[in-house]
Amino acid sequence: MFNQYRNCVAVPILVAWMVLVSLCRFTAGSTTEAEALLRWKASLPDQPILQSWVTPAWNNSSNAQSPCGWHGIICDSAENVIEINLAYTGLKGTLDHLDFSSFTNLLRLDLKENQLEGSIPQNIGILSKLQYLDLSTNSLNGTLPLSLANLTHVFELDVSRNNITGVLDPRLFPDGTKQSKTGLISIKNFIIESTLLGGQIPNEIGNMRSLVLLALDSNSFYGPIPPSLVNCSELTLFSITQNHLSGPIPFNIDRLSKLTDLRLFINNLSGSVPQGIGNLLVLTTLHLAENNFTGQLPQQVCRGGKLVNFSAAHNSFTGPIPVSLRNCKSLQRVRLEHNQLTGYIDQDFGIYPNLTYMDLSYNKLQGQLSPNWGQSKKLSFLSVGANMIVGRIPDEILQLKQLGNLDLSSNQLSGEISTEIGNLSRLSMLHLNDNKFSGKIPAGIGLLSNLQTLDISINMLSGPIPYQIGDLSKLQSLTLCQNFLNGTIPSQIGNLFALQSLLDLSYNSLSGEIPTQLGKLTNLISLNLSHNYLSSSIPSSLCDMLSMSSINLSYNRLEGPIPEGKISQLGDFSNNKGLCGTIQGLQPCKTSFTAPGDKKKKHIHVIIIVASLGSAFLGSLMLVGIFAYLPKRKSRYNSKEEESTTNREDPFSVMYFNGKNLYEDILEATKNFDDMCCIGEGATAKVYKAEMSGGQVIAVKRLWSQVDDIGFAEGAKTFKNEIAALTEIRHRNIVKLHGFCSTGMHRFLVYDFMERGSLSDMLRNDEEAMELDWQKRVEIVQGVAQALSYLHHDCVPHILHRDISSKNVLICSDLEAHVSDFGTARFLELNGSNWTTFAGTFGYSAPELAYTMAVTEKCDVYSFGVLVVEVLMGKHPGDLISKIQTFSIESINVKDILDPRLPSPMSKNSVEELVLVMKLAVSCLQANPQYRPTMRSLSQLLEVEITRGKR
Repeated sequence: MFNQYRNCVAVPILVAWMVLVSLCRFTAGSTTEAEALLRWKASLPDQPILQSWVTPAWNNSSNAQSPCGWHGIICDSAENVIEINLAYTGLKGTLDHLDFSSFTNLLRLDLKENQLEGSIPQNIGILSKLQYLDLSTNSLNGTLPLSLANLTHVFELDVSRNNITGVLDPRLFPDGTKQSKTGLISIKNFIIESTLLGGQIPNEIGNMRSLVLLALDSNSFYGPIPPSLVNCSELTLFSITQNHLSGPIPFNIDRLSKLTDLRLFINNLSGSVPQGIGNLLVLTTLHLAENNFTGQLPQQVCRGGKLVNFSAAHNSFTGPIPVSLRNCKSLQRVRLEHNQLTGYIDQDFGIYPNLTYMDLSYNKLQGQLSPNWGQSKKLSFLSVGANMIVGRIPDEILQLKQLGNLDLSSNQLSGEISTEIGNLSRLSMLHLNDNKFSGKIPAGIGLLSNLQTLDISINMLSGPIPYQIGDLSKLQSLTLCQNFLNGTIPSQIGNLFALQSLLDLSYNSLSGEIPTQLGKLTNLISLNLSHNYLSSSIPSSLCDMLSMSSINLSYNRLEGPIPEGKISQLGDFSNNKGLCGTIQGLQPCKTSFTAPGDKKKKHIHVIIIVASLGSAFLGSLMLVGIFAYLPKRKSRYNSKEEESTTNREDPFSVMYFNGKNLYEDILEATKNFDDMCCIGEGATAKVYKAEMSGGQVIAVKRLWSQVDDIGFAEGAKTFKNEIAALTEIRHRNIVKLHGFCSTGMHRFLVYDFMERGSLSDMLRNDEEAMELDWQKRVEIVQGVAQALSYLHHDCVPHILHRDISSKNVLICSDLEAHVSDFGTARFLELNGSNWTTFAGTFGYSAPELAYTMAVTEKCDVYSFGVLVVEVLMGKHPGDLISKIQTFSIESINVKDILDPRLPSPMSKNSVEELVLVMKLAVSCLQANPQYRPTMRSLSQLLEVEITRGKR
């Protein structure tokens, strides 16, 4: 009982003690308000906004100084300062030297939207009459002073958009150290040497019972929402968005009966949302998005009929759409996307005359689109993609004049696309892809003059492409692939000068010539006309497409020479009728005119050559590809290793290789590629372990070879990319390619075998993860950094890996890291455009690839940063990455960083190495790629600092 009582009174006593100390401190030498302001000004940098703050003349009536005429200072009739308002003035400095004890009558302190730094002074609670406190949008840090609990008259408290970390929980850090599963680690010597890694919202906030507005968003608070919050019975707005809060919403939050605005989005809150929220009858705004909530949404969320803005997106909600939404006519914005909600879209939603935004995508909704949506005349955004909706598009939806974004993709919609689609004059994005639409593309689509993205792919559309599509002057992306479109490609498409990211007409039945007018699309990055019946030659005008980084004309009936220039290096021209050129796999073009009298002789020569090649093929049963050769120069990291291995016999090297015998040996060692020998499988290949008769163990990566498989062309491209990249590479931290084989039946690559498998697998296995102690993990990071530095800076041309992840880092028997899998590698053109379709692994890819396909070496740097955090944590960092980007490493709890399976790093050198590695990872994860370091600088820094630590 005593312990319980002690816990209840300890903090209030502490608060009282702090206030008494503050009173004692400032009573001894009482300072006038003017003197206090001048002393504060003296501690601040010189700034024009405070020019009027000068020693005033003596006031004859009171014989005292008066600051009442100064900028931002307001006094009452007795010339007492009641308001300090310097909001939006660009004020710089700190609050450290502002003597709050001098302002016993202060009612308002407004310093928002400035450049203040430092912490909020602990004695701010002495302003006992204060009613309004706004310190938002500054750079304040530290914790929330407990003395705030004394400000019982404050009705508005806003400290949002700062770096405040709350109050440190003394139970977690009783003596300045952090208790973990593996022992005590000094905060002082730990990650980034931060003094406080996060703090909770103090439970004493419940003492501020006059609060009407409480805004704590965009800070670094962690822990639960304080239960005492429900004591603030006058509260109308509560916002804690963009923090690190966890745990459930207080079950009795409905006690805040005056609450109109509740914003909890972008946190780590979990559990189910209290159904009692439906008792908040005046609620107009409820934001629950981007948390970890489960269970059902509150069914009576709009019981009061006043809900205007409702978001619950990106959670794990299940069950039905709240029943109260059907008749909630007040709704203006609704975001429920990326959940697992069920129900019928035509039954669970009603008529919303004020609705402007509705996103229900990525759920499990059924039913048909209701004509009632047509009564939401203000609707500008409607997305119901990735559900199970059937039926046709109601004409009523096509009458919504304000609609700017319409996404009906990935459903089971059918019927024809109505000509009424042309009425949507403000539409900028139209996604109808992945449905069952049939009939023709309506000519009226050319009336959508503001359209920027059009995707009608993966449907059953037929007929010609309407020439009116060339009128879409603002169109940046056009995707019509995987339909049954026929006829010729309209030359008017060449008028789409804004077309930039993609023109994809593949997998249709288009015929005729490629229009020369396409050459006018000088901003286009990717062109795909593959899998059609296009004929004649490739127009030379395509060489004028200066931004082109990918062109696919495969599987057509094209013939003649491939135009010389950039497109010949970027394109896929396979499986055409008679294309010729210098590209591998194509026959060379005729370089001279053949007289009629010589044709017969030439035909005889061709027959002899073909017959000879056919005999050779039948005799050997295969065509063995070119094997890896020594590079033209050596890396500074591995020159010694190359010298030591040059003279060693390698049965896979070009001088010792017997193609047919080795091919048969590999088939025997893999039991004709039996799954028993398979050690891994990816999107385009399987990897087998092959124990050769001579005792050498190799890894064989066999690519899919089914000719009818849609992925065959992609597999061939991957195959060629990997060979092109790896035959130019020699580095101790990059997996060695011995050679490759290409036959009519098999295509595979032969690598060194890495005994310990992938880094991903080792980190997932508790026993194997323990083998990777802190020193080994640092060495793994260093090895990957050296490999990427070599690719980015020492290879000519420079090489981008584009898929750095723990699955593509292999570990040998000595626990050294080897970067592997160059199927998506790309040579970097330093003076050219490097745009591409997406390649990589989600969770490791740089954020800029979400809105641009411009590939730079900084994309690899970002992936490396994710990998480094994964190595330290022992698992993929997940949401921690966004926290690092949004805030800083100082705001992250120690327990969220280091792998708890390993003993704590105790030596000073070990701790310093981990600090360095983590700092480097944070620098790699900058959202702006320009702020990320180069791999060379990272590699050199690791080499210097780690070598210094070993001395």
